[in-house]
Amino acid sequence: QVQLVESGGGLVQPGGSLRLSCAASGIYFTVYDMAWYRQAPGKQRELVASVRSIMNGNAINYADSVTGRFTISRDDAKKTVYLQMNRLKPDDTAVYYCNANFNSAYWGQGTQVTVSS
Repeated sequence: QVQLVESGGGLVQPGGSLRLSCAASGIYFTVYDMAWYRQAPGKQRELVASVRSIMNGNAINYADSVTGRFTISRDDAKKTVYLQMNRLKPDDTAVYYCNANFNSAYWGQGTQVTVSS
């Protein structure tokens, strides 16, 4: 059974930082492209950042809105992908979802990030 379990969300003040983690099980993690998406209330789910598998050179991509503030990374030995979020803004408030994509796509249950003073 495939599971993606996110953690690390919470309430943070503007300008603060959070680190999200997504632990995978039930998949051969190394071959999967991994990504973080987010969905704010009333908005469509959007791609935040992605890191491709080692077969694809671990290529990294960021949404323009988070470039320079967020950093995605993966640890294939731990089957975990991370999202370091710095200089958070109220507009970053959303549910953040982990995604694994290879021959099939899998999603985590999401973790809430709220940026508010």
